Amino acid sequence: MKRWIQYVKPYWVYFVVGPILMIVEVLGEIFMPRFMAQIINNGVANQNVGYIVGMGILMLITALLMMLGGVGGAYFGAKGAISFGADVRRDVFAKVQTFSFSNIDKFSTGSLVTRLTNDVTQIQNFTNMLLRMCLRSPGMLIGALIMAINLNARLALILAVIIPIMAVTMVIVITKGFPRFGIMQKKIDALNVSVQENLTNVRVVKSFVREDFENKKFQTANRNLKEAGLRAMNMVILTMPLVTFFMNFTSLAVVWFGGQQVIVGDMPIGDLTAFITYITQILFSLMMLSMIFMNASRAMASSRRLKEVLDEKVDLNDLNAKYPEKEVTQGRIEFKNVNFRYYKNSQEKVLDQINLTIEPGQVIGIIGSTGCGKTTLVSMILRLYDVDEGQVLVDGVDVREYNLRNLRKGVGMVLQNNVLFSGSIKENLLWGDENATDEEIYTAAKHAQADGFVRSFTDGYQMELGQGGVNVSGGQKQRLCIARALLKKPKILILDDSTSAVDTATEAKIREAFANDLKDSTKIIIAQRISSVKDADQIIVMNEGQITGVGTNDELLKNNKEYQEIYYSQMDKEVSA
Repeated sequence: MKRWIQYVKPYWVYFVVGPILMIVEVLGEIFMPRFMAQIINNGVANQNVGYIVGMGILMLITALLMMLGGVGGAYFGAKGAISFGADVRRDVFAKVQTFSFSNIDKFSTGSLVTRLTNDVTQIQNFTNMLLRMCLRSPGMLIGALIMAINLNARLALILAVIIPIMAVTMVIVITKGFPRFGIMQKKIDALNVSVQENLTNVRVVKSFVREDFENKKFQTANRNLKEAGLRAMNMVILTMPLVTFFMNFTSLAVVWFGGQQVIVGDMPIGDLTAFITYITQILFSLMMLSMIFMNASRAMASSRRLKEVLDEKVDLNDLNAKYPEKEVTQGRIEFKNVNFRYYKNSQEKVLDQINLTIEPGQVIGIIGSTGCGKTTLVSMILRLYDVDEGQVLVDGVDVREYNLRNLRKGVGMVLQNNVLFSGSIKENLLWGDENATDEEIYTAAKHAQADGFVRSFTDGYQMELGQGGVNVSGGQKQRLCIARALLKKPKILILDDSTSAVDTATEAKIREAFANDLKDSTKIIIAQRISSVKDADQIIVMNEGQITGVGTNDELLKNNKEYQEIYYSQMDKEVSA
């Protein structure tokens, strides 16, 4: 509860005024049956038209006040609940933005989407219900009970039997329902994962003709959610018939025993009518309380899941940064005895005793077999992962002692998987520098060999890209991602196999632009093609998480067997082609 109080404080007016206005409506509902009883007993029975008109006006005024209270309560309740939900969603999303890769893997992307949407909606809806019912239900219960006892204490004894039975029934239903809602939310996670994977990889699905397989997988997740939902909702479904049964049974008992009192003259007919209304109000308020508790059980399951995200300890942060104001100014990189495992209990090291120094302005090529640790190595520079042992230093300072924002501002990285976002080409490029001028954008695009094809589009730089950049080719996407990184004007530029979809002539022009316009920046090129790195100042050869060779192209051809194998295998292919 303490976790959510902080989200209530900014909107305390809504959380106070809303329930108070609901009490106005409740008071009207409580007094209305009494007014009606008096009209029947004193007006109708005595044929007193003036009394009936006077009480009718009083009832009309009461009804207007009830309407104002109900509308006002609903308005403030909705305003408070929606604002509360928006703030919770904002903070959960902000927390996810701080997650490292391992944090995200712990929850899974699909589960995080569910928590940000469905789970937040559940506690938002419960908050809205609570604001409208928290005083209304108990207020109606207590008020109607007092009025019923005041009308006929002997007849009210029926409630002494019914209320405990209903209370026990609701406790059983709620106790059984709570764990079922937690299971249902997990099934929603699984369904979201299935949908997300299918839509994200729809081209792969179609190219391998796996639509039937994906349909079966979705149907399984959908069926599991349906079964979990039915098991949970069965408890809710059971509540309504039970409450209706108790209401009808109680009304029948009141009519039976109350009718006998009317016949013998112990109770006016108007009082019996009012008493039946109060009984209905009492049982209806109990039903509303049961729905509050039932929704509370579902909201508690969602609340727990959201707290797991908010309380998750982020393993990569800069809370203990020694130099929070320091920025990357030179681009010197040093690895000292670096060891790293993806899983801390794993015996196999992804990086094993890495020692390497890269001077400012150098062009460094990294080559090696798939899975040898090339991408992981450069990921250490901008702290996408932290070392298990050793140090990674940038400009002589351990990367863990930088402010993360300042460190990453100084490093531009073009990933293997080139990611573009929905929006125009210009909006995507501005990720590199949101304040960049049009001229700077055009220059970066020219250096990345992207300006020509962008201008060939009808809308040029204003052309809207589909989700993930689906309406441009792989090579075009790579060049746009390079242009985006160049706009950062980074002191360290990392290209992780980011020209694999570009022809060699275009790649050569991109490298030439780097040499001329990024002279002072340190450039690290990960590649599978020898042609991409052979002109680098130093080439690093990696194998199974270790550096097995460092040198120029000529030096490695003389003394490094692994480099020789890669070089001659590619040269032979080029000759035979």
